[in-house]
Amino acid sequence: MATSGTTAFNPQFTEIAEEAWERAGREMRTGYELRTARRSMNMLTIEWANRGINLWTIDEGFINLTKDEATYSLPADTIDVCEMNIRTDAGNASSQSDLSLNRISIPTYSAIPNKLSTGRPLQAVVHRLGQAGTYQSGDHTNGSTPTPTTIGANVSFLTLWPVPDSSTAYQISYYRMRRIQDMGSEAGKTDADMPFRFFPCAVAGLAYYIAMKVPELAPRIPMLKQEYEEQFKLASEEDREKTSARFVPSIGRC
Repeated sequence: MATSGTTAFNPQFTEIAEEAWERAGREMRTGYELRTARRSMNMLTIEWANRGINLWTIDEGFINLTKDEATYSLPADTIDVCEMNIRTDAGNASSQSDLSLNRISIPTYSAIPNKLSTGRPLQAVVHRLGQAGTYQSGDHTNGSTPTPTTIGANVSFLTLWPVPDSSTAYQISYYRMRRIQDMGSEAGKTDADMPFRFFPCAVAGLAYYIAMKVPELAPRIPMLKQEYEEQFKLASEEDREKTSARFVPSIGRC
């Protein structure tokens, strides 16, 4: 049997849009139909983020801490932080150590009596897409004024407690969930930011979204929605961590 020997199928957005329009019941013929499909595709990927974690959007990051600085910005496309550790002696093979950094809620942080205490950070509150503003951090050692930190609008950031007491001893290692990248319109930037297992889901979801915008395609909406939900279930169940498992039978004596 002669097969292609390749596994490189990676449709560009134009191909995804054409397939979606055809499944919805029409051909894509105009530039507007491509633009409206791109807009719907971006709305669709935002919906995926609302459904839970997408493993391919998990990135590892590091923050070098500064003495008397409690508030640190996260990358602009951060949706949430999944895991955090406080790392001591970063880069030292014999003494580097990752210690638990507990995530706490804003009400819990608010209830801490002295937010200016210094030491090795033990807790962190994550502000998801917070409001722009200036946040005070640091201590009042020798009557000094805390260092203000300015955060822009719609930027996720975290606040540590206690406030770091060193600029060299600590580093935060974290895993974050980022936004799925927009569907590009420039030449050479039209690949979809998703693994191959989500291509069927993307096409099915886009066909469903398109049908909701075209009145004559309304009769197809229930069928397209059902297909989309089935494809999303298949893709999301595969898009998960897998660990080794060993099953040992329990054999009782007669």
